[in-house]
Amino acid sequence: MSNKKLSFLLPFRCIIFVLIFVIGSLVTGKELDEISNIWSIAASAVNIVTILLLVLLTKKNGGYAKLINYEKGKTKPKQIVGMIFLVLFVGMGGMYLAGFICYGVIPYAAPMMIAPIPLWLAIINVFVLPVTTALAEDGLYLGCGVNQIENKYAAVLVPAFFFALQHSFIPVLFDFRYIIYRFLSFLPLTIILCHNYCKKRNPLPIMVSHAVIDVATVAQILMTSAIPGFYEMMTNFA
Repeated sequence: MSNKKLSFLLPFRCIIFVLIFVIGSLVTGKELDEISNIWSIAASAVNIVTILLLVLLTKKNGGYAKLINYEKGKTKPKQIVGMIFLVLFVGMGGMYLAGFICYGVIPYAAPMMIAPIPLWLAIINVFVLPVTTALAEDGLYLGCGVNQIENKYAAVLVPAFFFALQHSFIPVLFDFRYIIYRFLSFLPLTIILCHNYCKKRNPLPIMVSHAVIDVATVAQILMTSAIPGFYEMMTNFA
């Protein structure tokens, strides 16, 4: 399949996350909020599927590296450092602003995002989630979105929209305010990332900074999973 046709995949992760949580709720007989703590495991699994799909679909057209326009030696360390600070600033700022808009609280963070999981899964996911998220999400939204859409405005806004929207379903809760909160939390960051990539066509600083911000998240999940009472302390603080 031509890489130019891969933009149809942009809604893929939104759909698959909804299916995972709805089917998971039906199979386990639990409410969606009762299984929301598994979001990081579900995300890693969807990441792996996304990466395999991208590799398979681009095999005859230059492969994954060509899809994301990766060029060895193009990136300087200062570009990565600058992008890390930008992602952390905009990411945290977007989350707190969205929390204020939707819940009237600053700082606000959805408590299920750092809820404990079995410790062995939390340990594994410290290594799996950040790397696979960068490869999967940036490969999909930058490679299949920004790189393949010809209109310069649509090339930024359409992938950024789906990039942010997928977070509304990680985890899935059919609560309109929560869905809007998650969407607004990520939209400023996804627009900036897609715009930066559209201008520079260099995925590496974005992917490294993306992994770094996810390390912070999985580290909190590891702590809440390993230390009794830490989750309660963190949620009370938030």
